[in-house]
Amino acid sequence: MQVAIYDTTLRDGTQREGISLSVADKIKITKLLDELGVSYIEGGWPGSNPKDATYFIEVKKLALKHARIAAFGSTCRKETRPEEDSNIQALVDADTPVVTVVGKTSMLHVLEVLQTTPQENLRMIRESLAYLKGLGREVIYDAEHFFDGMKLDMNYALETLKAAVSGGADCVVLCDTNGGTLPWEVTEFVQIVKTAFPDIPIGIHTHNDAELAVANSLAAVRAGAVHVQGTINGYGERCGNANLCSIIPDLELKMGYKCLQNGSLSHLTRLSRTVAEIANLAPDDHLAYVGKSAFAHKGGIHVAAIRRNVNSYQHIDPELVGNKMRVLVSDLSGRGNLLSKAEEFGMDVSSHEAARVLNEIKELENQGYVFEGAEASIAIRLRRAQPDYTPLFTLIDFTVLVEDRRDRGALSEAMVKLDIGGDIVHTAAEGNGPVNALDLALRKALLPYYPQLADFQLADYKVRILDSQNATAATTRVLIDTQNGHHRWSTVGAGTNIIHASWLALVDSVEYGLGLVMDESRHPVTREV
Repeated sequence: MQVAIYDTTLRDGTQREGISLSVADKIKITKLLDELGVSYIEGGWPGSNPKDATYFIEVKKLALKHARIAAFGSTCRKETRPEEDSNIQALVDADTPVVTVVGKTSMLHVLEVLQTTPQENLRMIRESLAYLKGLGREVIYDAEHFFDGMKLDMNYALETLKAAVSGGADCVVLCDTNGGTLPWEVTEFVQIVKTAFPDIPIGIHTHNDAELAVANSLAAVRAGAVHVQGTINGYGERCGNANLCSIIPDLELKMGYKCLQNGSLSHLTRLSRTVAEIANLAPDDHLAYVGKSAFAHKGGIHVAAIRRNVNSYQHIDPELVGNKMRVLVSDLSGRGNLLSKAEEFGMDVSSHEAARVLNEIKELENQGYVFEGAEASIAIRLRRAQPDYTPLFTLIDFTVLVEDRRDRGALSEAMVKLDIGGDIVHTAAEGNGPVNALDLALRKALLPYYPQLADFQLADYKVRILDSQNATAATTRVLIDTQNGHHRWSTVGAGTNIIHASWLALVDSVEYGLGLVMDESRHPVTREV
């Protein structure tokens, strides 16, 4: 059975605090949604702002393959005919194949918000839809505050739907606008509507104020709805809208409904993260199905089980939605976590070596390290545990000086002495801080031996104080991100001395990166840690 997916990210989603999409942003997202294969894309409210009006001009230039563009607006105003109403005319001028009209269902809103009579509200609904339908548009009716309206005055709420149907609505969408309805209430009211209007398609539009938007959408479909509205990543006002990145796989993989074209579901994770980037928001790692952590396994018992049967702690194959399984390493890990990471890194590690590294990691995490976000530090420890391991360089000593000179201000200088394959190399460098000076001195020593290091760039440097109650004696954790144009990797160091903690992370970063490019020169691979 087919369920039509109606995306309102570009309209309702932009009502989330902190989101503002340009016309170019909206066009990019439109293309992505069309590639995914949604049935409808609601582009905005053309009567509300110039940006949305411009979008409807620009979107006509796209050769969309699947989606129909909808313009959103309200019914005509009280005591006004549709042909004389500016909002209705803005819908007409948008020239979209679909128009979605929102009208009042709740008596509270009719009397106190619109400040009109129940009969006038019915006229506004009926005549607005009939006018737009007469222009040859597909007309979707959004019954705002439907579930709250049913609880206040069921007979009147159903009368508003009757007015929409008589006006020519192609689909009547029941809206949980305040987001406080419970799933069994949704089921009951959808069934009432299906009985009252057996020949009209029913849709559902839910908000997440009670953390039930996805559940309520699924309950509505199970009760007979064939049209679901929502947003990518659940973006929306207050607590958000129903999250299509959960609803679509729930419907397709769990409930047996058809929502997208064959094969499109595997694009869902990429779409979710791309839309987040376009909206200038950090992707939510903990979203169901599409989050980075959705199929991440940390507990040792869990990892031991998935090594025997991958389905033991996963409800679906993550590749179905374009995601992937990840194994994390921490003080909660077992030997299987390390063996899995070694396989991921392409390393042949024995059970004994994995156990030794695991014990080291557990002890380091007790000292303030965290390896979940620093997988290159795991990889280099696994490499060091192998019998044929030979270090690329060994520290003999380093010194860091920080001076405050009257003529030059603060100055940092680092001196590093290394053993590089039997050669003793002693270098010094100045930097804008002690860690920068150390980094430059280390590079200066290694570059003649490892010219690949010239491509390495320090991409990020984070410091966290773990026990601030100890004041200047607190333990510090340092995370360093490094990249070389092909890869990006993260390393960690920790200790009561921030400079030494930074050095430990720097050494891991350089050694891992050099090992990576040297391995690739022998066996080209693509890997990011």
